[in-house]
Amino acid sequence: MIDIRWIRERPAELKDALIRRNMDPAIVDVLVRLDEERRAIRTLAEDKRAEQKALGREIAKLEGDERERALEQASKLSEDVSSLTTEADAADAIFLARFAPLPNPPHESVPMGDGEEDNVEISRFGDPTSFEFEPKDHLELGTGIIDTERGAKVSGARFGYLLGDAVFMEFALVRFALDRLSAAGFTPVVPPVLVREEALFGTGFFPDDDNQVYQIPADDLYLVGTSEVPLAAYHADEILAEADLPLRYAGFSTCFRREAGAAGRDTRGILRVHQFDKVEMFSFCDPDKSWEEHEFLFSQEESLIQELGIPYRVVNVCTGDLGASAAKKYDVEAWMPAQQKFREITSCSNTTDYQARRLKVRFKGEKGNQLVHTLNGTAVAVGRMLIAIMENNQRADGTVAVPEALVPYTGFEVFAG
Repeated sequence: MIDIRWIRERPAELKDALIRRNMDPAIVDVLVRLDEERRAIRTLAEDKRAEQKALGREIAKLEGDERERALEQASKLSEDVSSLTTEADAADAIFLARFAPLPNPPHESVPMGDGEEDNVEISRFGDPTSFEFEPKDHLELGTGIIDTERGAKVSGARFGYLLGDAVFMEFALVRFALDRLSAAGFTPVVPPVLVREEALFGTGFFPDDDNQVYQIPADDLYLVGTSEVPLAAYHADEILAEADLPLRYAGFSTCFRREAGAAGRDTRGILRVHQFDKVEMFSFCDPDKSWEEHEFLFSQEESLIQELGIPYRVVNVCTGDLGASAAKKYDVEAWMPAQQKFREITSCSNTTDYQARRLKVRFKGEKGNQLVHTLNGTAVAVGRMLIAIMENNQRADGTVAVPEALVPYTGFEVFAG
């Protein structure tokens, strides 16, 4: 959630930010009015409450008719306080329902645009892989180790089984990422994948992306689409020590996404599925160092992908493609030979104080208690990384060479479907 001071002190700047986000800035004027109205009602309620307390102190000194009149007045004040408090609470709820969904104002370096086609390429690593034979896609290469047909039979569309060497490749990727990140100062974490609504609201997935989340109504819990959610909520309602910042975590979890609205897109194979495993980086840091921290997290992403030898490009994600909580995001898009295009395999976002304000995560420093900044970045999204490895390391005979960095973890140099 953004700082309320955007509404009260910088409405013109907020309008500009929303225009960059391709949103109607008229909502700012509505929120200014709602904020003024709710504060006026709350002030009136507090004035009445103060009057009630003062009268209560006087009643003890009164007798007879004068006391009876004062008691009647106190009863009326009590009704007024109750009525005004209820009205103020309702006004707060109306305001919050309009205010909470406002996205984080984008950083000045974020390009304007409507969608992914307007993302701006800023760098590349390696050359797109080419072959002297017709390259196969990951599903053709993984005939015996990736089974989406039985996945669909058991669970429905966009589910699959990994078997045999694909399983060893998955855990090799996970351990490879955790080893590298642990050495870089990240604490490995296996978090819960079922969370309460507060965690999803706190991270900005509610109300913006609620249609993507699986719900367990009987228990009032939700399956997470990324370990970013439980990692961010880990320090909710806490005051951290400044000396402990940055706090960096590497969370491994299974992730669940409904992929609502994605019908017909990438339905072949395991590129876009409802269930996948991922190692996610998360950082709580000093606000003065958050952009430096953003570059650090992103450098870890690039280091991992470079060590695996996967050709990729980096894009600065445009305003129309940013999630609500992100002020800036980099995507890494790996070259997929079978598709002859770059496809996203990791992302890295700075959400500044947007999540911390909702989750009430602060630190105690020289200026008193301040909100931290939170950042997240994909280390390894297993399914997509496996696709990139298989398609870029395939051989004419249909086998796949294991990246050198993973051989110590797999125990084999080549695998086949």
